[in-house]
Amino acid sequence: MSKPGITTRILHADRLGGVEHGAAHKPLHTAVAFGYPTARELAAVFQGEKPGYVYARQGNPTTVALETKISLLEDARGTVTFGTGMAAIAATLIALLRQGDHLISSQFLFGNSYSLMLTLQRMGIDVSLVDATDAAAVGAAVRADTRIVFVETIANPRTQVADLAGIGALCAERGLVYVVDSTLTTPALFRPRDTQASLVVHSLSKGIAGHGDTLGGAVCDTGLFDWSGYPNILDSYRKGAPAGWGLQQIRKKGLRDMGGTLRAEDAHRIAIGAETLELRVERTSNNALALAQWLEQQPQVMRVYYPGLPSHAQHARAAALFGAFGPLLSFELHAGIRHFDFLDALRLVILSSHLADNRTLAIPVADTIFYEMGAQGRAAMGIADNLVRVSVGIEDIDDLRADFAQALQATQAR
Repeated sequence: MSKPGITTRILHADRLGGVEHGAAHKPLHTAVAFGYPTARELAAVFQGEKPGYVYARQGNPTTVALETKISLLEDARGTVTFGTGMAAIAATLIALLRQGDHLISSQFLFGNSYSLMLTLQRMGIDVSLVDATDAAAVGAAVRADTRIVFVETIANPRTQVADLAGIGALCAERGLVYVVDSTLTTPALFRPRDTQASLVVHSLSKGIAGHGDTLGGAVCDTGLFDWSGYPNILDSYRKGAPAGWGLQQIRKKGLRDMGGTLRAEDAHRIAIGAETLELRVERTSNNALALAQWLEQQPQVMRVYYPGLPSHAQHARAAALFGAFGPLLSFELHAGIRHFDFLDALRLVILSSHLADNRTLAIPVADTIFYEMGAQGRAAMGIADNLVRVSVGIEDIDDLRADFAQALQATQAR
């Protein structure tokens, strides 16, 4: 029998892995402490010589069940989950870098990720922000002390698509850890492992969970990076097969020490949400493409940014890499049409900062989630003052077009 598809694997992962009483899902475990019959057995679990749980801050059976599912989705060697996506990114970078190291990051970043880069600089880690749509720009920034390259698959909010394959080849050649944030693509559209990513990061709160009712994050080790040659692995974690060293250090120094633990209740909710990932992504991608095509034809709209449009600068790359183009688009209105007035005129769309929800969400970017960055920082990322970001949901497309149409008409009339 051929390897089952994503949806089939996720739907039956718990049952086929063995669940008490024949249940279709793993149970929810809320325990914080775990007991053992002998002190020697407890010590063996603490020292990693025997599988088990020591304290829920670094995982319990429910979070581990979710980690197994995420690893299945990403075809990864292993996964560590966190309380949020930002916790996963921060813990990964802090656990693997040290003072004096150099990090190369895409300049097209989610606002909080950009803020994190500034924090790392204050901690003595040198950060170069480069145009990740061009692998040559990344290559030009590489130095002897470069350790990690960090990119997003599709940038939020302007939807630039990184040169994922070109950067992957560069990192493999130079022996650099290649960290890819795949939140906006999810495994339903793209697996960063196919472009030689070392680690894959997700905000599980977004597409994988899907319902806007939980927070979570994850980092997956694809198994492609040789951790035996990475200088920042501590002696404490240079035990057993080198393939596990990186993720072990992230779990211990990043999750355990920093405490960004995913609650068991949230892990269970995310695991259930992941079962419909492929179905939801197909619907939101189709809706986003249809809405982007419609917006591009409206006289009130100056410019639309969506990788599925031929007018997008990286359209050919996105078409080659991704199964579809995801739920995120953004657009600029013509001068004279106030974006606040347009947004206030929407009736169906929710004004919200979340992404990849089942409901369509919209937000004025420069005035909210990228406000702290300042005008100069926004200009470097190509974020106009009147940029509107839309995360397209699963509503009927005719209803979405009608809502945008009446809002455009009402705004223009004013």
